[in-house]
Amino acid sequence: MIGGVRDADGAGAPDAGGAGAPDASGPPPLKVAVVGAGDWGRQHARVFSARDDTTVAAVVGRTPERTRERAERYGAAAYTDLERMLDEVRPDLVSVCLPNEGHFEPTLQLIRAGVPLFVEKPLVFHLGEADELIAEAEARDLFFAINFNHRYAEPVVRAKALIDAGELGEAVFASWRFGGEVIPGGPEHAGLIETQCHGLDMLEHLVGPIASVSAEMTNRSHGTYTTLALALSFANGAVGTFLGSYDSSYAYPDTQRIEVNGTLGRVVVHDTVGSLSFSRAGDEVEQRWRAGYFNDEARYFAGTFDRHAEHVVRALRAGDPPPVHARAGRRALALAFAAIESLETGRRVATG
Repeated sequence: MIGGVRDADGAGAPDAGGAGAPDASGPPPLKVAVVGAGDWGRQHARVFSARDDTTVAAVVGRTPERTRERAERYGAAAYTDLERMLDEVRPDLVSVCLPNEGHFEPTLQLIRAGVPLFVEKPLVFHLGEADELIAEAEARDLFFAINFNHRYAEPVVRAKALIDAGELGEAVFASWRFGGEVIPGGPEHAGLIETQCHGLDMLEHLVGPIASVSAEMTNRSHGTYTTLALALSFANGAVGTFLGSYDSSYAYPDTQRIEVNGTLGRVVVHDTVGSLSFSRAGDEVEQRWRAGYFNDEARYFAGTFDRHAEHVVRALRAGDPPPVHARAGRRALALAFAAIESLETGRRVATG
């Protein structure tokens, strides 16, 4: 049944404003530096300033005034020079949120400085750059996490628990749909790489490795490939469909939908944090989870980041690997490039 599972490892989600609080005799709060002073960078600063076991020690940005304003809000030091911040603050963790196409050079600099990292998706836009980042981090045995926060949405956590418990039987097919508004500019396949990476990661998270992909895409609206449809095969024998679009709207109900259908049942996730439905094969009665009246935490999309950060901090303190390693970002990028190859060749492409 849908039940009361919360986090992916069975632990409860953090309480608002008091997540991960250490006892009085515990270690001091981790010093976190937030690199990026944009809109989602604000979420990075909010998350780590709200915890009792972390403190935002520095904010690094490109624009002095904006960076100073952000830093002052969280009682942090403001920097526009990344190397100077590292020398002066010596953070325990650097949380990185930069413009999508500007990830590689700062991330490489941070890796070579040997600082633990929690970075935003997409990892980068080129496989060679992804391989270099992963190799440099592995050479230093560095903590290198990526924020695929959709994994921590309550409906997804519950769906994963049902799948892992065998309630769906053997997976037969799965689908992903996610549509929103176009982001101006960017490379030809920006939507696939920077937004739909969530879906590529999610389907492998729920169903298992994708073995091959066949792609169709359209550029009729904005001159770049803003809508794409993929046919997928999974290594376990299941098949899947994937529809991603920048020609839709985040205002539409069910603009994001995940379905996993097995031999014994089916789960459907609506709008990431909206609801989860579970049905058994042949049973006309559907079970549904939806956040209760007072359960604002579970219906709050940005709260999926808070949940992920709880696991990141816990793993870092314990000396464990990241809950979602940056290799997952490299894998999503490889799947995206397989889709691009399929489009360009008109053939199904194996993904390894």
